Amino acid sequence: MKMKYRPYIYGDTAVSVIGFGAWQLGVNSGWKKVSEKDALNLVHKAMDLGVNFFDTAPVYGNGTSELRLGKAFKGKDRTKLVINSKFGRSDTGVVDFSASLIRPTIEGSLKRLGVDYIDSVIMHSPPFSLLDGNANDHYEIFEALKKEGKIKAYGASIDTFEEIKLLLDTTGAEIIHLFYNILHQGGLKAADLIAEKKVGTVAKIPLDSGWLTGKYHKNSVFEGVRNRWSKEEIHVRASLIEKIKNLVGTEKPLATVALAFCLANDTIASVIPGSLTEKQLVENVKSNVSLSKNLVTMLQKFYADEVVPHKLPW
Repeated sequence: MKMKYRPYIYGDTAVSVIGFGAWQLGVNSGWKKVSEKDALNLVHKAMDLGVNFFDTAPVYGNGTSELRLGKAFKGKDRTKLVINSKFGRSDTGVVDFSASLIRPTIEGSLKRLGVDYIDSVIMHSPPFSLLDGNANDHYEIFEALKKEGKIKAYGASIDTFEEIKLLLDTTGAEIIHLFYNILHQGGLKAADLIAEKKVGTVAKIPLDSGWLTGKYHKNSVFEGVRNRWSKEEIHVRASLIEKIKNLVGTEKPLATVALAFCLANDTIASVIPGSLTEKQLVENVKSNVSLSKNLVTMLQKFYADEVVPHKLPW
């Protein structure tokens, strides 16, 4: 399946619709352990498959996700890569969105990644109040870093229509990483505003932390970062997944449908599933397919009728 590409930063390099979420590359990231050799091989395999968009953050593996990406990028054509990193959660695990930390955070990411510039830097799930450009100094600093050529664009990783509207109405943000998948579709109420402002939008958590692969059920036991759902929440999710499976049928794997659903909306430039193995990576790339309009409509209606009443947490 030939990779497709869509606009991300307006007027700049288009990104692969299947991106590479790099959280799992870090040491002690909360995922199954990945050796440095396997991490580098995975990134190189992604490039071979046409992936050019890589998403990371200082907090992923306490900086080791960025370090490993930097090693994998060494000797590659930088102009053909699009890298996103984040601000607000440090390489020591500290959550601090102080404006004074923006510059040193980005300088640290540049050093770990071994690059002269980062294509986009987003605030990493910031408090709602920080999205107001009229009340915070952060955006002047981001603008200065753009003029210096250290970043090309900035934005935020956010979840709701209200957050998107405040950010885009009061700042020069050009990038949004949005919690969006079959079970979480609310943020794209802002699709018209996103299109009007030409904002590059990425679907984060497109497989709903693994639920939309179909591998979990009501008796699943979770550890690490996934150990956040109550027994009741697990049962609700499991029930919803069974209903989605019935809608989707058996023609395509559920994970393929989940990623393709995100891309069925032209507002989404790329999805960033995490891959631990080459097999998972290849399967993710195969999700670069089209779904029927009928299935997309059914999944949208299912969300409105069946999912919204539950107010599912992350």
